[in-house]
Amino acid sequence: MADTRYFDSKLFNPEAFGSYIDTIPQTNKNELIKSRVIVQNARIKELLSSQTGSFYGTIPIFGRIGGDALNYDGQTTITADSTETFEQSVIALGRAKAWTEKDFSADITAGVDFMSEVAKQVAGYWDDVNTGILLSVLKGIFSMTGALDKDFVKKHTHNIANDATNYRINATTLNTAIQKACGDKRTKFSLVFMHSAVATNLENLNLLEYLKYTDANGIQRALPLATWNGKTVIVDDGMPWAEMYYDATAEDAGALKVTSAGSGSGEVKLEDVQAAYAGSKELTGGGTEYVVKDTQYVTYVFGEGAIQYADLGAKVPYEMSRDPKTNGGEDTLYSRERLCFAPYGLSFTKKSVATLSPTNAELEKGENWKLVDNGKTSGRKVIDHREIAIAQIFSRG
Repeated sequence: MADTRYFDSKLFNPEAFGSYIDTIPQTNKNELIKSRVIVQNARIKELLSSQTGSFYGTIPIFGRIGGDALNYDGQTTITADSTETFEQSVIALGRAKAWTEKDFSADITAGVDFMSEVAKQVAGYWDDVNTGILLSVLKGIFSMTGALDKDFVKKHTHNIANDATNYRINATTLNTAIQKACGDKRTKFSLVFMHSAVATNLENLNLLEYLKYTDANGIQRALPLATWNGKTVIVDDGMPWAEMYYDATAEDAGALKVTSAGSGSGEVKLEDVQAAYAGSKELTGGGTEYVVKDTQYVTYVFGEGAIQYADLGAKVPYEMSRDPKTNGGEDTLYSRERLCFAPYGLSFTKKSVATLSPTNAELEKGENWKLVDNGKTSGRKVIDHREIAIAQIFSRG
């Protein structure tokens, strides 16, 4: 049996290695996963890590008292209502990866601190993975299919990308989006995550206000942190974007005629358009319809603590295996994580999940999400969508 105390002939302590990774400065952007949007939830961790076999659990939530006040006139009987109980379901996510290095690689890179390099790369790798998981969660909740759930999706989505003339984010976009989402509770929103192309457009309109500080010499300098309508803006090119086709007229710059073959000059194949169509028409490909290709960006707006998080831990987060014969000798580092992302006010249904840990593709399925509700099929009541400080804005480049 291989001696797992050693890594590339160096003493290996899994606990110390895990702590070492946590202290390495991160170079990847991944601002969403490191922001105040994410808040630790000890209750979720206890639910999913302290019980045998727990990969999925439900947290009860007390609803607010309500009902119409009755007339107190000496002849009206006072009737009572009871408190509605809601529930939020959450699921554990498990991910694992391994990396192998040959002894010969170390032999020809004299002086390289191999353990340090591995630690730096592992930390950045898991940041990328977890950011991808969270973006899949967001895609899933904005794809919900239930009748009451689709109302949340509609009200918390502000799509200006289809506007023929005003498709870029502008001075009124943010306030309109958050008011549409949460009405008089829009003050819950505090953080905006956007692609650098969107931020550049706002900068060109002088709509971003960069925070400033005064250095030791009394000179005022700009910080890389900006605000937009009082909300903190975080620029990260990891925010979703895609090349899409939009409705156009023949006179529009870059307009393409939609045909079944798409072989002529200035034409595009109907099948290609339908694969990435963001317009509102029923395209026929008869040569009378026009589209223009443009980049669609998704900007997310959150309140602090909008995403609940729990690091559930794995039995063996890091371990080593040595193979002395293959390729002249090689070491493999195995890494595992187990965690939970639970957007406030939303439940994971696991209606379409094949194993005990949903894949990113399964997280993106709308059928796997629903608003927190009272657990009833008949007479279903859901949480007030205005309590959920999550919104998305679609715009074009």
